[in-house]
Amino acid sequence: MTCTRCFGTASISGVLLSSVLLSAPTFAQDDADTVRFAVPAWPGVTVKTALTAQLLEALGYEVRKQELGSTITYEAMNQGEIDAFMAAWLPAQNGMYETAMERGTIVDLGNNVDGARLGFAVPAYAYEAGFTSAEQFTNDAFAERVNRTIYSIEVGSGMSDLLNAAVEDNVYGLSEWKLSETSTPGMLSAAADAMSRNEWVVFAGWTPHWMNIEYDIEYLDDPENIWGEGGGRSDVKTLVTTEFSEENPNATRLLDQITFTADDQSAMIYGFSYEEREPEQVALEWMRDNTERVQAFLNGVTTRNGEPGWQAVEQTLKLEKDES
Repeated sequence: MTCTRCFGTASISGVLLSSVLLSAPTFAQDDADTVRFAVPAWPGVTVKTALTAQLLEALGYEVRKQELGSTITYEAMNQGEIDAFMAAWLPAQNGMYETAMERGTIVDLGNNVDGARLGFAVPAYAYEAGFTSAEQFTNDAFAERVNRTIYSIEVGSGMSDLLNAAVEDNVYGLSEWKLSETSTPGMLSAAADAMSRNEWVVFAGWTPHWMNIEYDIEYLDDPENIWGEGGGRSDVKTLVTTEFSEENPNATRLLDQITFTADDQSAMIYGFSYEEREPEQVALEWMRDNTERVQAFLNGVTTRNGEPGWQAVEQTLKLEKDES
């Protein structure tokens, strides 16, 4: 199964950034026809960037994609090495985001996913049995049912940072709990194993992701907001560099108008990461099933030559216009 890392936030040095960028294909901004994306190895951003790339290419742009973690991405955007990033997950990346905004190097185009959230996930049968809030971590009976253990993703990720801060501050009595931190596949494997035996388990969940389709899970209430305000509700933003937005208003308009629901993204992630289909195939299938949405993405957008954008995309990608 495809690896699904999430929310990396560990600090890096300028030397590391330089070595990463120098070891990859050159991303020099030769002309305004090129859009350079950073794509962390997370399934949701992989598919939506593939979708965006297909639209841009149909409009006459060249697209280059480089797999970079979020920390390196912000530094690369600060240095003008990357133009666009569709995976600014907040509040998990708040520190990096706020620093870049203060420097004036990036423009926030707003959310590209509506309904994203982080939180403690439990099987639906545990939730229905009364395990509905993180406040119940202090309930010995409930705590023993899950072995006082929370499964999470890798150390150094934003989710790991949030959880470890809660443990350090003893929120919900978590200083008495164990964090089992591994990779996303490792965490989900442990959770699936427990659910296959109808056992209770707590793990760090989020949507959009295929876990919300494959497993019958619920999210615990989080009155202390350790996952952020609004019950862990998150923003997933599209960012471009200030220079790119000024020099490429047409491409920037497209990027600004591309938005998905969490259910859209979960379905895409399921196709790519769970069913292991190519991201371009999953993206094209979604566009052919949602032509009205694609037309909205292209509202007011033209080709590089100034021709109507929708007609070029419809013809190139063989999309059928929705007449309903």
